[in-house]
Amino acid sequence: MANVISDETMEYVGILAKLELSKEEQKAARKDMERMLDYIDKLNELDTAGVEPMSHIFPVYNVFREDVVTNGDDRDNMLKNAPAEKDGTYKVPRTVE
Repeated sequence: MANVISDETMEYVGILAKLELSKEEQKAARKDMERMLDYIDKLNELDTAGVEPMSHIFPVYNVFREDVVTNGDDRDNMLKNAPAEKDGTYKVPRTVE
């Protein structure tokens, strides 16, 4: 079934999309839209009974695991890299007075 898009419809498309198309661009856009609609019609002919709708191409599963700390508390070694340290924390210059 060939879809035909009227000039009036093309005007509405231009207005809604806020596009200023030349006559040649309107003709090209019309052809593209008609081809898309024809393709959708072709897809609608397919028997999809019993086919589950999907949200992703590949199956997506949440993978839950235990949150296990592997690096432990290495505060002393980390503080060795600090330019200054006070009471087991990084000492930084005052930024607010």
